[in-house]
Amino acid sequence: MKRTERQHLKENELAHLAVAARASLEARGGQVGKIAIAVAVVLIAAIAFAVFQNRSASRAGRLLGEAMAVQDARVGAPDAPGTPSTGPSFPNEREKTQTMLTKFKAVADQFPGTGEGTFARYREAGAQMALGNAKDAAAAYEKVIAADGDGIYGQMAKLGLAEALARSGEFDRAIETFKALSANKDGSLPVDGILMRLGRLYREAGKATDAEQTFNRLVQEFPDSQFVSDARRELDAIKKG
Repeated sequence: MKRTERQHLKENELAHLAVAARASLEARGGQVGKIAIAVAVVLIAAIAFAVFQNRSASRAGRLLGEAMAVQDARVGAPDAPGTPSTGPSFPNEREKTQTMLTKFKAVADQFPGTGEGTFARYREAGAQMALGNAKDAAAAYEKVIAADGDGIYGQMAKLGLAEALARSGEFDRAIETFKALSANKDGSLPVDGILMRLGRLYREAGKATDAEQTFNRLVQEFPDSQFVSDARRELDAIKKG
């Protein structure tokens, strides 16, 4: 099989997995503000599997493997003396996430323009978000978008960027990014969930009219969405002032 054909197959598989991620999110009914994280959990597992199945014995592949190993490391007290080792461990989630960030950033910096580098940059951004570094996360997401455009990494990074901008207080930029994502009905991302987040962001920014229009669009265009009841409550709150 030609290299280009293998690449197309991989991209198609990931697109289907992203759609499955949406269905999983709707079934769980998680918080809308965590859409990027919820979808990314499924996406990360899929990409990691593809990377490990297809990587060569290259330095990029080895370093990426080391970074992924940290993700699976245990959090808690070290193994007791004399007991079989269960692998690396970290005293808390923050130290584990910081180590992941360092390792993923190293891969992204050393191998820009490669699949491994783009994936690592995306994971670096996620780690920055988890550590509360929204501005640094936004910068990393922008690099992923520049590298992957409308590819699956690029789409997920746009969603991550919008959330990072919102957390940084850059409401106007966040709103514009969410608006652009909500207009793409043929994409892999959950438009109804994006509209819910956009409406709430409008409210946070003091734009009640825009919020009302956004919630109404959600109710009208996605009557079977799990977010409809939340959107109706938001509309009632806006009417009450």
